[in-house]
Amino acid sequence: MEKPLSPEFIGPTAFGHPKGLMTLFFTEMWERFSYYGMRALLILFMTKAIVDGGLGFDDKTAGAVYGLYTMGVYLLALPGGWLADRLFGLKKSVWYGGIIIALGHFMMALPGVETWINGASGPKDSLSTLDTTSFFLGLILIVLGTGLLKPNISSIVGQLYPEGSSKRDAGFSIFYMGINLGGFIAPLACSTVAEYDMHMGFGLAGLGMIFGLIQYKLTGSALAGFGEVPIANTSQEIADRKKLRSITSLIGLVGVTVIAVLFSGIIPIDAPAIAEASGTVIAVVAFGYLGYVIFFGGLDKSDRNKVGVIAILFLFSAMFWSGFEQAGSTLNLFAERFTDRTIMGWEIPTGYFQSINSLFIIIFAPIFAALWVWLGRINLEPSSPLKFTFGLLLLGMGFFVMYFATKIAASGDLAAPTWLIITYMLHTFGELSLSPVGLSLVTKLAPKGYGGQMMGIWFLSVALGNLFAGIIAGEASGGTEEGLAAMPDQFMMIVYTVMGSALVLLLLTPLLRKMMGKVH
Repeated sequence: MEKPLSPEFIGPTAFGHPKGLMTLFFTEMWERFSYYGMRALLILFMTKAIVDGGLGFDDKTAGAVYGLYTMGVYLLALPGGWLADRLFGLKKSVWYGGIIIALGHFMMALPGVETWINGASGPKDSLSTLDTTSFFLGLILIVLGTGLLKPNISSIVGQLYPEGSSKRDAGFSIFYMGINLGGFIAPLACSTVAEYDMHMGFGLAGLGMIFGLIQYKLTGSALAGFGEVPIANTSQEIADRKKLRSITSLIGLVGVTVIAVLFSGIIPIDAPAIAEASGTVIAVVAFGYLGYVIFFGGLDKSDRNKVGVIAILFLFSAMFWSGFEQAGSTLNLFAERFTDRTIMGWEIPTGYFQSINSLFIIIFAPIFAALWVWLGRINLEPSSPLKFTFGLLLLGMGFFVMYFATKIAASGDLAAPTWLIITYMLHTFGELSLSPVGLSLVTKLAPKGYGGQMMGIWFLSVALGNLFAGIIAGEASGGTEEGLAAMPDQFMMIVYTVMGSALVLLLLTPLLRKMMGKVH
């Protein structure tokens, strides 16, 4: 007599998937609501004149701060995952991370709350300590919180599905739909509120995170047994745990002290210089580590070649993200300054354009996934390096479209919004060609015992790209008359650089395929 098949999932299910997936879906949706809602306003707020309620930063400083912030979000995912594995557990890390994120957004909203309580006292002609301190402290809290939440919530999703489950990919697809749903709604909602008060737009982003935390706690029973605090069994493990807590507390105390000193004005902050130095450090660390693994990691020739492929693609990944992530900086400022946003007498809030990418992903992601499957069935699916090349080509084509838009702006006219929409569409196609392929390829190429470390290196490439995107925004945003006149040439230089890198990668593709072996 045959034994009955055991259920595929432990615990309750909904629509054929673990019920915990819905908890994580909505937590991630609201976290991305908070992130993309704030991001849509960030560089606009920094460059807005003080008298109009902004910080009055020049484009170079604002771009550098933006780049450092978005870099930090990806960079701190590495220690965030490490702390969760060894100290807090995945579930508690998501909970603590969400609380810290919400505090960061509310910190950025604080000057607006003060004005609302005390009543408007007329236009400001200078920044107060509260304005700058709450702003930078808020950004740092969001970076810290995202570093705890972002990598660990994805790890819990993976734990919900047993090894070899046929529904794992579908589960992640549902989960990532939550990311894009939040990314679509957030800029619309937060930008609408920001039309009345920028600080309240930041506050709404924080409120979204609170909604996510409430539902996470109310439905958390569906995650019982997943992402728990690691158990310390032996006396040595207990001692190590206490030591780790002490070290973490000390690092936190030192960090708070450094922040307090920086924002007290004792040490002047040169954001562009810090951004450039950070880029150098990330590049040196990444390639230094990759070189160490290749030459001293005890790998055989096949694995050394595969790590070499990761090192080469690191450069092209950073190149792609340095262009793609200008959506929230350079292109956001173009929408604000040089785009005709008036329709039937109503001016579209600038941040609305930040929803376009998520909308296109929701529409086209299933199409791209089906396309790769269909091409695979007829043995015409491009190799991973070739998909990378397509991503860079599409990115370059998007900036080529913007070249014509900048020519219109430089002539003194406002560009039609269709220029930005077409650019975002091409960039989204590039993202769908490169981003999921890159994540999948790293997991295939990473030698045994180096999976997490290679994924960490991959996120370093994304962090580096985000940093460069902010630096580029400070130079190519047309904030001055000279900058506006030079903007078309600057965008064409971006086109040449991206297209040139795509050509180089195309020429390297045969070599990379040989180094990858059977991995494609």
